[in-house]
Amino acid sequence: MNDHFSDESGEESFAELLGAYDKGMGENLQVGDKVKGTIISIGKDTVFIDTGTKMDAVVDKKELLDEDGNFLHQEGDVIELYAVVVNEQEIRLSHALSGVGGLEMLRDAYENNIPIEGKVSGTCKGGFHVQILQRRAFCPVSQMDTSYVETPDDYVGRAHDFLITQFENNGKNIVVSRRLLLEAEIAENRSRFFKELNVGQEMEGTVVRLMPYGVFVELLPGIEGMVHISELSWSRLDTPEEAVSHNQRILVKIIGVEDAESSDRKKIALSVKQLQNDPWDNANDQFKVGQKLDGKVTRITNFGAFVEIAPGIEGLVHISEMSHTRRVLKVEDVVTAGESIQVMIKELDTDRRRISLSIKDTEDDPWSEVKDKFVVGQKIEGTLAKKESFGCFIDLAPGITGLLPKSKIKASGTPEIDKAKIGDTLTLTVIQIDSASRKITLAPASSEEEVDWRKFSGTSDQPMSDLAAKLQQALKSSKS
Repeated sequence: MNDHFSDESGEESFAELLGAYDKGMGENLQVGDKVKGTIISIGKDTVFIDTGTKMDAVVDKKELLDEDGNFLHQEGDVIELYAVVVNEQEIRLSHALSGVGGLEMLRDAYENNIPIEGKVSGTCKGGFHVQILQRRAFCPVSQMDTSYVETPDDYVGRAHDFLITQFENNGKNIVVSRRLLLEAEIAENRSRFFKELNVGQEMEGTVVRLMPYGVFVELLPGIEGMVHISELSWSRLDTPEEAVSHNQRILVKIIGVEDAESSDRKKIALSVKQLQNDPWDNANDQFKVGQKLDGKVTRITNFGAFVEIAPGIEGLVHISEMSHTRRVLKVEDVVTAGESIQVMIKELDTDRRRISLSIKDTEDDPWSEVKDKFVVGQKIEGTLAKKESFGCFIDLAPGITGLLPKSKIKASGTPEIDKAKIGDTLTLTVIQIDSASRKITLAPASSEEEVDWRKFSGTSDQPMSDLAAKLQQALKSSKS
């Protein structure tokens, strides 16, 4: 054993061993070398890397942030960087070479694809002037970013990492690209992202495109997912613009991941509404039969209108529930899409997610006053509304229609009624009232025909009113 490393007992001196160890630290590493190391510690501003040499390397934490300022690494991750400082005191790593360097450093960066820091000094025809290690280089506009450069002046004065793609005439003709580095970073981030991606995961992203069927959300640079229009909101939407806008930051949930045609890409299905509570879960507590509330008409069909009475909860107003006072043939005659209206809940079935609504029940029912307006034996005027084979429908008042049976027309000997036209006014006699069934039966009024009040008293659902009594007395008086 070498005496230089031994004490009197023949054992190596600890101090001498330590000195020899220190002397050899990083001796195989040189400035510009590409280093693959493992993150062993993450500090507030500094990250420590095991490079496989005797000395751990350090890198500024800000060097490892993505474009949004997020630190995406953790202890145990393996990353690739470049040695920019190597001496007995430290090994410092970086994404790129920077500062003052000679021609050989530029040549090495070109030949070994080492990123090098440059500052955009100005624009020129077709691209940008870039200062790299005190030399001027050219960056084509197509190589400055991964997307189209709309405003070149926005890049002037900024420092970026570049790859040298052309090195000619002993460094007098240097062409660089930033895009190649960005694409490589995107590919690396995409690979890491898909490894960690799970259905059910929540993420924040930026709305980058709006289409009629949904929106595309950028989750990371180069990685997008789609939110179908049906997953934007519990409410029914006509267009995505009703829920989100371009460049808006939104929170989304991963609801599906499928392989795409390209092996390095995947189709990511997203949802916004699934991050919110299903409004139907509390519908029984929120709504009751008979409740009146305001709603918005969302859709019109030939059988009725759908009305949203709360975000994500729609009910149907059937065409028969549109009006008390008129016969509705077209829904559009009563309501229009987007209109705010008042409705009443008639039926509520939360298990089947169905709510039946009514417009007419929010208004006064004209039939509630029938007993006060009409009595059996009363002569009234009405408007011929419709003719059928079994008789004629007569409008007596708004919302009140009576039936003049064909048999009564024949029995009365008044054929002129058959010749009447829609809209003509006829004088008739009330012979039966059934408010419960909303029916009034009529007969032609004839001065030759006397009405036997007692004949109809058993079929009417009302007792003889003061008006009926007065009419009966008047008839008796005229008879005498």
